[in-house]
Amino acid sequence: MTIGDIAPKKERKSRKSKHVVDEKAPLLPKRQDEDGGFDEFNGASFTGAVFNLSTTIVGAGIMALPATMKVLGLILGVALIIFMAFLTNASIEFMLRFSRAGKTSSYGGLMGDAFGKYGRILVQVCVLVNNIGVLIVYMIIIGDVLSGTSSSGVHHAGVLEGWFGEHWWNGRTFVLAVTTLGIFSPLACFKRIDSLSFTSALSVALAVVFLVITVGISIIKLISGTVPMPRLLPAVTDMTSFWSLFTVVPVLVTAYICHYNVHSIDNELEDSTQIKPVVRTALALCSTVYIMTSIFGFLLFGDATLDDVLANFDTDLGIPYGSLLNDAVRVSYAAHLMLVFPIVFYPLRLNIDGLLFPSSRPLSQSNTRDRHFIATKKDKILAIFMIVLAVFSNAVAVYSDALALFKKNPGPTA
Repeated sequence: MTIGDIAPKKERKSRKSKHVVDEKAPLLPKRQDEDGGFDEFNGASFTGAVFNLSTTIVGAGIMALPATMKVLGLILGVALIIFMAFLTNASIEFMLRFSRAGKTSSYGGLMGDAFGKYGRILVQVCVLVNNIGVLIVYMIIIGDVLSGTSSSGVHHAGVLEGWFGEHWWNGRTFVLAVTTLGIFSPLACFKRIDSLSFTSALSVALAVVFLVITVGISIIKLISGTVPMPRLLPAVTDMTSFWSLFTVVPVLVTAYICHYNVHSIDNELEDSTQIKPVVRTALALCSTVYIMTSIFGFLLFGDATLDDVLANFDTDLGIPYGSLLNDAVRVSYAAHLMLVFPIVFYPLRLNIDGLLFPSSRPLSQSNTRDRHFIATKKDKILAIFMIVLAVFSNAVAVYSDALALFKKNPGPTA
């Protein structure tokens, strides 16, 4: 056997490997824009990418899935969940294939390659509208779960009110302010989506906690014989009941929305050929969670299943420690949404940057804040502290002066 008989090995497309194009080229770039930047980041792991994509998929929609079983029945409902998973996989495969062909690395770039400038702007605006709406809904749900809500003159106590009574510090305003400053703001400032892999894993684990509790309660009630036979097929008696089947389509369609984060996850993978296994693994994981949540949620509450199954956990479950399990479900769900928030905010930030600065490099590749790469972690923390201190002190000064001015010159009295 000669050397020429040895077949060359297929090279992995690793983010770590960089080929020298010209042996006479300088080792250090003369300007920042001549190189992607000096970076210690060597690529995201397979597991981290799976958790980030799974967290993008599993949001607030998981609580609406048991209600779809009430409309469709278990057989048709489960079949449609699986069908939507295959459709999502096919659509992401389209995106990746045409992104490779067009050498684009973003969702907006792909649309721009296919439909031009206005196509790119349109999809970026759609992502903004969708994600802003989703984030607002998340904050409303978190406030309802932790601080309670009032409707039709009836107040439903939140978890914190139930534990400690009604106080100023467990009111909606204070709870959401602390959540925003203590959780949302730090997690929303990461440069790369891979930095959220740990919180994404925790978010998926919290969704599994809800699932495990639901399965456990259902099994206990099955053993005690208090669970009726669930509906297997939809009850279609007339045209009205037939058209009502289509009311669950938006729930199933939005259950798998994750396309706006696929490119970001793909760009950061250590091995870019792993993106398809990442997508399939995440879809398989989320489909399993969706199917089990739908089946056991509908099995547990039957025809009493509400549009938001979380509301069913605000009632008496009829089992020992039912109140404790109710609180565990509600707290785990609120914590889950808190950790989903930054993963949904990340593409919102990227698309705002793409709309306002379409010709600049992506945020994840921008190092203009530290052009010489000499800033330490201590420098950054100190700089942030000084900025916050300056803004806060000036705001207090302006507020106190304005307050004194209004007190000095009261309005005319009748």
